[in-house]
Amino acid sequence: MSNSGGVEQGTAESGGTVTGRLSMGIRVRLSGLMLGEFFVWGAWFVTLGTFLTQRMGASGGEIALAFLTQSLGAVIAPFIVGLIADQFFPAQRILGVLHVLGGVLLFIASLITDFGPFFVVILIYMILFMPTLALANSVSFRQMRSPETQFPAVRVFGTLGWIIAGLLIGVLGWEGNQTLDWTFKMAAVVSVVLGVYCFTLPDTPPEGRGQRRTVRDILGLDALALLKNRTFLVFFISSIAICIPLAFYYNFTNLYLNEIGIEGAAGLQTIGQMSEVAFLLIMPFLLKRLGVKITLAIGMGAWALRYVLFGFGDEGALFWMIIIGLLLHGVCYDFFFVAGQVYTDKFAGSNLRASAQGLITLATYGVGLLIGSLISGPIVDAFVTGEASHSWLQIWLIPAAIAAVVLIGFWLLFRESKTSDVVR
Repeated sequence: MSNSGGVEQGTAESGGTVTGRLSMGIRVRLSGLMLGEFFVWGAWFVTLGTFLTQRMGASGGEIALAFLTQSLGAVIAPFIVGLIADQFFPAQRILGVLHVLGGVLLFIASLITDFGPFFVVILIYMILFMPTLALANSVSFRQMRSPETQFPAVRVFGTLGWIIAGLLIGVLGWEGNQTLDWTFKMAAVVSVVLGVYCFTLPDTPPEGRGQRRTVRDILGLDALALLKNRTFLVFFISSIAICIPLAFYYNFTNLYLNEIGIEGAAGLQTIGQMSEVAFLLIMPFLLKRLGVKITLAIGMGAWALRYVLFGFGDEGALFWMIIIGLLLHGVCYDFFFVAGQVYTDKFAGSNLRASAQGLITLATYGVGLLIGSLISGPIVDAFVTGEASHSWLQIWLIPAAIAAVVLIGFWLLFRESKTSDVVR
């Protein structure tokens, strides 16, 4: 490859290692990867519940089942990354293949009108897509000398991609026109283009070639030793539990907004990602000043408050409640997930750092969201009040109560230590 794609002050791009400052060429290419990665996801995922209702008359249980494919994909993803990407093929090539195949599946999904076949196609798609999140990070990290300082400026383009997708859906009016099948077609085209683009990314050869990887390694089970520490165990259980109410937000917020008459709901929802970026910038300062326990507790409290605001808000005089509820997404995500990742990194230490992060990801996006999807669907179905209408106040107060219980339990049981006592 040409020198313009390398790293300043010396690089070995073909080997995926760097010895100097990240060049503008590489920064732009990696930013483009993140932009496309999250545009493809946000282009159809946010409005999935509304699409299923409009296109197939899906029940709450079916909507939740469709969103559950994300959790199943998250559980299976480590095996694809750990057994294939780390062993045999360069990460950028696997990314390219997965996104091209994913684009084909998304286009097929746009043509289906029955839930059964749709679920099968989306399940296969998510099994292919979820590994690309880790692979995109891997390609980026391998080009960076200091990922902790260089990666955020690249990763923020992923959030920008999600925002652009939502705004575009709102501008085109696909929700109001009941033509959300075009979200899948749009995502399909971008996915194929992104797949081709991935083949032009810096070479990222497998790091684990010749090394034997076990299921224990892949799932990060070595980090289970950390659960012997009561404080980390409380954090671990709280991480699973707080993702149960999170499933309500992912699965039904867009349907809720469209049902109460909010125009351009997908575009409106992007203010949540905008707040996520804003709070992410001040997170290091707040975490240092407030400490881990208070920061995590604020995130959990924001979860409960958000659902209360959704429950009592409406499209009229109380619309401001919905706006604040959406803006709280940044607090919910950054104050818990980002702060939790920092806490896990420091607590685990260098010898268990990767395993611990993998375990927490499996617990949250795998176990927690899976449980949340399984219970949120029947709850939404229990509060149907008519054709295409629900009693949303009663629905939203349930995840609010769950989040409040998790917060109370966490606050009473979590003991923040001034030192990182690592379980060996």
